[in-house]
Order: sequence, then C-alpha cells, then structure tokens
Amino acid sequence: MWSWTSAVIGAATGAATAAIVAASPRDPVFELISIDLTTFKLNLSGVDVDLIITVHLNNPNMVPVHYASATMTIFYDGASLGSARLDAGSQSARSCRLIRLPARLNGAELLAHHKGRFMADVAKREMVIVATVDVEGAAKVGWWWDHRFRVHVESRVSVDPVFLDVIEQDNKSEMDLFVTN
Repeated sequence: MWSWTSAVIGAATGAATAAIVAASPRDPVFELISIDLTTFKLNLSGVDVDLIITVHLNNPNMVPVHYASATMTIFYDGASLGSARLDAGSQSARSCRLIRLPARLNGAELLAHHKGRFMADVAKREMVIVATVDVEGAAKVGWWWDHRFRVHVESRVSVDPVFLDVIEQDNKSEMDLFVTN
C-alpha cells in the first residue's frame, strides 16, 4: 500500500545512498604527458641528463586535496636512474591541471650497468622506464576536519629514447585512507 511516509523514506534513502557514493574518495589520476630534454651534460664521470616531466593531475573528488612534497624515483631495467621532485601543493575539487617536474637522470649509471640494453632500446626506438611516487596529503572534508591519505602511483612508460616521445603508458595508483585525524 502506497503512503507519503513510505515515499519520503524511500526518497531520503535514495538521496543518502547517492550522496555516499558520490562522496566516496577516489584515487587521483596521474598521467605522464611529455618528457622534454633541457640539459645534456657530458663530463668525466659520464653523462647527466636534465628533463622536465609534464604530468596531468586529475582530482575526481568532491573536496579539494592538499599534498606534501614527494620524490618520484625513475627506474630503468630495474635500477634507479634518477628522480623528479614534486613540490607541496593543492588541487581543487573535481579539477585537473598540468604539473611540470624537473628531473635528473644519471647517465653514468645507465652506461655503466645497462649499456647493452640501452643500445638495443635505442636501435628499436623504444625503452621502458618505471616511475614511482608516494604522495601524502589531506582532503579538506569540513572546516574542522582533514581526511589524511597516501597515494602510491606507479607508471610504466614506453619512451622513444631518440626523440623522448611517450609511446605508451600504464598508470596504477593505490590510495590508503587514514581513519584518525
């Protein structure tokens, strides 16, 4: 039997369920857009390469997030080849932006331990690098409460080592939410 009480309770339950689903925290999305060579230094110890890594950051959440500075580690053939620095910042709710990260790669490590693999990758014009970063921060849930989180992002990127074009990438992120304030 239909009644106004049942209709109001049903509508309120549906609205509450929709609000909970919409407000549930989602992983921010990091996507590597480009890699630009800025400096190529040949010195006695080898080669140092400075790059600008452009990353697209998307915050799909209904609240802004604030994050601490972090260091992205760049791996080639299983060994750490360099790093990029992510400065502390914030991201508005349901927004996206481009972040430019200065990076330095150690060419001596590349040539000393991975020369054969690197030369083969240059010949086939495709090399795979892996970049990982752990970003910690807080989502501003109310004026009195910040919801702390940690996001681990791992990107596997195929790059043309001659022109530094991004060929293909696979990004994985995993978010940990902390219950305490």
